[in-house]
Amino acid sequence: MARETVFVGFGSNLGDRLDFCDRAVTLLGLLPATQLTAVSSLYETEPVIDSVDPGRGWFLNGVVRLDTDLTPQSLLEVCREVEQALGRDRDTRGGPRTLDLDLLFYGTRIINDLGFVIPHPRLHLRRFVLVPMVELDAEWRHPVLNQTVRSLLDHVADPAQVRRLDPAPSTRYGSRPTCGPRASS
Repeated sequence: MARETVFVGFGSNLGDRLDFCDRAVTLLGLLPATQLTAVSSLYETEPVIDSVDPGRGWFLNGVVRLDTDLTPQSLLEVCREVEQALGRDRDTRGGPRTLDLDLLFYGTRIINDLGFVIPHPRLHLRRFVLVPMVELDAEWRHPVLNQTVRSLLDHVADPAQVRRLDPAPSTRYGSRPTCGPRASS
């Protein structure tokens, strides 16, 4: 399989949001057969309430770009494992969460297989996804909608606030991130 460029959205609205985002970015950067090539700024974003209630806590959100040899299914499985390792409760899907990882794009592939959908089926409706995507690659083209992410952002109807923050996801954990709850000092 040829190496693919993929984009993964990350977010947290529970606990130490910055710490969970830092850990997620660090862990994604350690994936085998994968290179972390870019990380967006962090954005504080108003929760979007649709069919589920994510809670009232604002999210920290961002996007990473990876070049990978992993299959889409393998990458999805790893993302679910990272979420679980960082305390994500899959039983309250859509509720407040320590970490949410979403496969946004996997190259130009279009996948719709038993609920596994790429490109992410709602990314074009979400300002909190499009703003960091534009930061990483404004000209990236959505393979289904045949529009750039810049164009999608310019026309999005989502009124939710998205504010860029100064702290960026870091690699403060180096090559040895902790997956469990952070130890208190």
